[in-house]
This record gives sequence, C-alpha cells and structure tokens, in this order.
Amino acid sequence: MRLGRANWVGADALDVTAAYLAVGPRAPRAVAFADRLREGADEAVAAFKAQGKRVLLISGDVPGAVGELAGRLGIDDWQAEALPQDKAAAIEALQAQGHKVLMVGDGLNDTVALTAAHVSISPASALDAARVASDIVLLGQSLAPIPQAQGVAVRAVRRIRENFTVSFGYNIIAVPIALVGLASPLIAALAMSASSITVALNSLRLK
Repeated sequence: MRLGRANWVGADALDVTAAYLAVGPRAPRAVAFADRLREGADEAVAAFKAQGKRVLLISGDVPGAVGELAGRLGIDDWQAEALPQDKAAAIEALQAQGHKVLMVGDGLNDTVALTAAHVSISPASALDAARVASDIVLLGQSLAPIPQAQGVAVRAVRRIRENFTVSFGYNIIAVPIALVGLASPLIAALAMSASSITVALNSLRLK
C-alpha cells in the first residue's frame, strides 16, 4: 500500500487537497477533499484586524490549501507545511519581540504551540489533547466569540488593577488612623464595608 499527496485548485476556485492510495499493483486513486472554514472564523479574523491585532495562519497543510484559506480570511501572514515544533518556534519568536500571543488550535499538531502561547483556545470539537493543552475551551462550534472573550479579559485585568489601587489606598489611609487610635470600632467597620462595596461595584462594571 502506498500513500501520496497532491494539491491543486479546482475550477470552482476552491483549493482541493488529494490523498492518493494504491494497494498492490493497482493504479493509485485520489481521494480529494477541500478545507471548510469553521463557523465564525471570518468574523473572528475581521474583528481582530479591526482592533489592530496581527493575525497569522500557521498550518501543516500544503501551501496551496493554506494560501487559499488565508486569502478567503484576508490573512496576509501565513505559513504552510509547519511541523509542531515550527508552530511553537513561531510563537516563541513573537514572544521574544514582546508580543502577547493568543493561539487557537484544534489538532494534535497544535498542542505544543497551544502550551507555548500566553493564552490558548480550542473549540469544543478539538481533539482531547488540544483541549487539555488549552487555557479556554469554547462550548460551541463558532469561533466568533473569541474576540469578545479577549475584550472581556482585557477589561477584567483593568478592573483588577483598579480594585488593587482602591484597596491599597484604603489601607494606606485607614491603617495609620487605626494604629493611633483615632478610629472607633464602628468607624473602622463602616470604612471596611465601604471599601468592600466599592471594589464589588467596580467589578460589576465588567458587565
């Protein structure tokens, strides 16, 4: 049994990949298939590009298939025939340049890169190994919520920093007052409650 692979662009302008199979002396036969965009992939890419984010497509597939898919998504930076270590190396190179990398992958060959990225996401239909290696697993099949999740994460970090500032300011002012005996237990309790309520209300702004 012999296996081979080829790539061509069909008349319908969709890139087709073919796996050739030959058993014994029989002539090889082609099994052709075309890549299908995941639901919400075009929306996610467009949203990230609108935010000024750099989007890269790194795949182990042949150049024709990857280039055609990148063209449909409007991705200018793409790499084909990438091995698992190539994907991880690309992420490490971006990190060395000071970038924060979000990796989205669903295959076994993506696990190393998913682990190397700052944040990694896999869809629910991904292989078990990819889901285990990811920080976030989407409950649905669509990739459209990914930019929204990234935006929520950024706002959450901002709220956390604000809450730390509020807590730090409270302690800088309240602790010395309590140490010199200028605050009664009632005033101290009210001040502590006010600080906690302020932090909670600020966190609710995330919605």
